[in-house]
Amino acid sequence: MLSAVSILLPVFGLIFAGFACRRFGVLGPAAASELNRFVVWLALPALLFHILAHASWHELFQPAFVAAFGGASLIVFAAVVGVRLVLRRPLADASIDGLAAAYPNTGYVGFPLCLIAFGPSSLTPTTIATILVVCVLFAIAIVLIETGLQSERRPHHLAIKVVRSLLRNPLLVAPALGAIVAGAHVTLPGSAETFLKLLGGAASPCALVSLGLFLAERGNEATASKTMEKGESSWWLTLSKLVAQPALTWWLAGRVFALPAPLVQMAVLLAALPTGTGPFMLAEYYRREARVTSRTILHSTVGSLVTLTLLLLHLRHGG
Repeated sequence: MLSAVSILLPVFGLIFAGFACRRFGVLGPAAASELNRFVVWLALPALLFHILAHASWHELFQPAFVAAFGGASLIVFAAVVGVRLVLRRPLADASIDGLAAAYPNTGYVGFPLCLIAFGPSSLTPTTIATILVVCVLFAIAIVLIETGLQSERRPHHLAIKVVRSLLRNPLLVAPALGAIVAGAHVTLPGSAETFLKLLGGAASPCALVSLGLFLAERGNEATASKTMEKGESSWWLTLSKLVAQPALTWWLAGRVFALPAPLVQMAVLLAALPTGTGPFMLAEYYRREARVTSRTILHSTVGSLVTLTLLLLHLRHGG
């Protein structure tokens, strides 16, 4: 019963550490943005490169699992983006909202939680889910954000601008290079492995501390009147993440693709994870309003203490 709590408590600890450092003046007002830039430009690219460079495509070729987990993520993402566009939210902001509703924290929470629940057999499905989330879903969101931020209206000029922006984005370049290394069967030297592990290992904790720093910033008077609206937005994004995505994943995995029971359970547990820090990183990186995203991460992490514990109890009793 305490498995989910024991995994999620360090997440809260890191967020609280950043929050406390900002509130007590240990770190200044620019710390959140600067730390986030370190994550986006160095730590997370190293992690993505390392994951893809060591990916065994023979083991990772599980099209039914990919379709079930990835399909549910894309459906939730597209639905939220569509609703936000109907509500006249800019495409860049709608894409970040969609990512917040469909971006499970597979890297930081998924691996240890699935190891506790299912053992070593969960490593391959969790790796597949991580690649789908941090590479495929992330890439789609970045393409939409870049498209939304471009002012050029002529299609071919817009396409050129978007491609140029994407080619300069470390969060897309790094996994692409990792895939090339894996495809070419290149063995990285030991020093490079150590470098990537050290740098990539800093991605999640630094992102969580950066989130705490951001949450500690006091809203100014201009944004105070919008607090209720933003809170409501974050709550329905949280419900999409903790309820809609795992329910849709269960239906696709169990009913549509008829996966074996253990894979269905792994897919649902991974889909039920709280929102990761990726959407917050993008909101900060592109200088978009990040309060809805940060609240969604916080609310989904708190809510997942209940939902994940109940789900683990259900799985343990043979559900």
